[in-house]
Amino acid sequence: MNIVLEIGTKNYEDDLFLIKKSLSHMESLVSGYNGYVLSEPSSKFGWTFFKLAFKPDLQNGIQEKFSDMIDKYQANDATEKFTKFMADYFTSKGCNLKIKISD
Repeated sequence: MNIVLEIGTKNYEDDLFLIKKSLSHMESLVSGYNGYVLSEPSSKFGWTFFKLAFKPDLQNGIQEKFSDMIDKYQANDATEKFTKFMADYFTSKGCNLKIKISD
């Protein structure tokens, strides 16, 4: 199952740059190039929201390479653990985001 995250930011331009840079680095680590798709942004109440969809190669590469780290997260299922891992990864790269699993 491909994971789609809904991302909210108050500083879209800067965070978008950091997200792309972070994902590019992640793609290099797991050899999963062109592994994600970003939706068009929409703004409400000072926040900008958009979706980040992972393609199977990148998602599987991340899950395999970082399985020991992902498994340590407290969550009900693998998708929630992956989401928490990616949220922490983006935070470590300087992004100030709110992330949730898209329905």
